[in-house]
Amino acid sequence: MKKIGLVGGISWTSTLDYYKYINQSINEKLGGLNSAECIIYSLNFSDIQDRGWTNSYDLIFNACKSLISNNVDCIVLCANTAHLFADEIQSKLGTPIIHIASATAEEIEKQKLREVGLLGTKFTMEMDFYRNKLKEYNIGTIVPSEKKDIEEIQHIVKNELGRGIINRESKLKFIRFANELIERGAEGLILGCTEIPMLIDQKDFDFPVFDTTKIHVEGIVNFALNE
Repeated sequence: MKKIGLVGGISWTSTLDYYKYINQSINEKLGGLNSAECIIYSLNFSDIQDRGWTNSYDLIFNACKSLISNNVDCIVLCANTAHLFADEIQSKLGTPIIHIASATAEEIEKQKLREVGLLGTKFTMEMDFYRNKLKEYNIGTIVPSEKKDIEEIQHIVKNELGRGIINRESKLKFIRFANELIERGAEGLILGCTEIPMLIDQKDFDFPVFDTTKIHVEGIVNFALNE
């Protein structure tokens, strides 16, 4: 089994899911008392929020370096937005980064979809790093068109889900945002923030929903077990 290095704390609530899902999956595959060999470097999310994501490269990079010094075989960035730095960090450090957008694109390909809606942090929705990775697989993305909706999504993710707060009113807003993307031509929906599945999931919709946390975990476990 390969050793997994997880950069977590971004936020701690979704890092809990990563740890749980990775270990559950490995135990399901191997049985007995088997679990993941992993190391978690949990960042203080407040430090990133104070700096802003675009100014947090060194925090993510140094966390990766610390994990590599402990001989991990791969790096996992436990947040969609952190993949803003994924390609650059991998090119500098060499250790494989299991990319969440690549894993998601491969899953979308299996369902033969060409256009998907994307809900995530404002950075994931507004910047091009995530959409460009999907474009490599010839998958187009649609994001909310209203600035106020993007700000509302960001507020809920940061101030509610990032603190483990689940609000029914916020759930209804996310369902509305998702349906609006479908009305604009999306064939499915990417939950492009690892906290969003705390609020909505496949059972809330009658179109394909891609839970990036669980999809990412599947790629991580397959790598760890050489599958």
